[in-house]
Amino acid sequence: MTALPIAVTMGDPCGIGPEITVKVYADPRRCAPVVVIGDPGALARACRTTGAPLTAQVIESVDRAAYEPGVIDVVAACDLPDDLPVGAVDARAGAAAFACVRLGVELVLGGEVRALTTAPINKEALRLAGVPYPGHTEMLADLSHTSDYATMMADDELRVVLVTVHQSLRTALDAITTERELDVIRLTHRTLRRGGITAPRIAVAALNPHAGENGVFGREDLDVIEPAVRAAVAEGIGASGPWPADTVFMRARSGEFDAVVAQYHDQGLIPVKYLGLEHGVNITVGLPFVRTSVDHGTAFDIAGLGTADHAALLTALRHADALASPPVDRPRANSRTT
Repeated sequence: MTALPIAVTMGDPCGIGPEITVKVYADPRRCAPVVVIGDPGALARACRTTGAPLTAQVIESVDRAAYEPGVIDVVAACDLPDDLPVGAVDARAGAAAFACVRLGVELVLGGEVRALTTAPINKEALRLAGVPYPGHTEMLADLSHTSDYATMMADDELRVVLVTVHQSLRTALDAITTERELDVIRLTHRTLRRGGITAPRIAVAALNPHAGENGVFGREDLDVIEPAVRAAVAEGIGASGPWPADTVFMRARSGEFDAVVAQYHDQGLIPVKYLGLEHGVNITVGLPFVRTSVDHGTAFDIAGLGTADHAALLTALRHADALASPPVDRPRANSRTT
């Protein structure tokens, strides 16, 4: 084994995270060596639930991973009771999910793994556990002391990066500034280049209908977004816009752009999620390491049944492997071959 592994955190142990994690481990399409960060008992139960022909083996450190067939190499981040209920919000599960992420950050920053892929966590469970973060993105940024970051949602046809994420639409409008806009364009450019696109084409979505119609429907596009696009172009970045949001995602999907910078959560995520949750990947850009995740939640309603689809986690792992490998000239998102 020459390449460093990718660490996969098991997510909320009361949800489908452990199940999809063991399914990915057992899948012959898995593209990279993996160590799992989690609770050995929860993962062993997931093996029994799903019928995965695997045994969870605790390792003291990543360098002890054997990568033997039929064995999951587990770095234990928590020790949960055997009777932890499945399919319900539980503070103990929230604390365990956070412990897994925290250990994952330590391992990737310490150079023991080359990327981090995360299974879904539950925001309410985090809150009950006293974890002061609304989700993975903010948690990872704080734990890695990162202040300049953004969320990219991607599938094989579309990449979208968000200027604002988990806040109300009213407060998001105030958070859309020229400085923030330019920062996100830069992050998008660097991430696409890291992924092997040598000259990224970045479309910036307008905030207002029809890009504001030259101020008739609001001046934010003229006064806030357009100056950021001009500044990016002056830096040699292939950015353009602001383009009307009702058509720019279609144009990107057809191959005109490599990514779209969207202004707020629903503007950017509806197009990606419409293409299928099983293919969507969450990538946190701006971190000092590669992090990818699934674009779905803990699915408490089917947890414990063994029926959860692991395709999204498998895709997230594939994206992590690509981003954490030496850059090559990779196909563009809309090529349908990635």
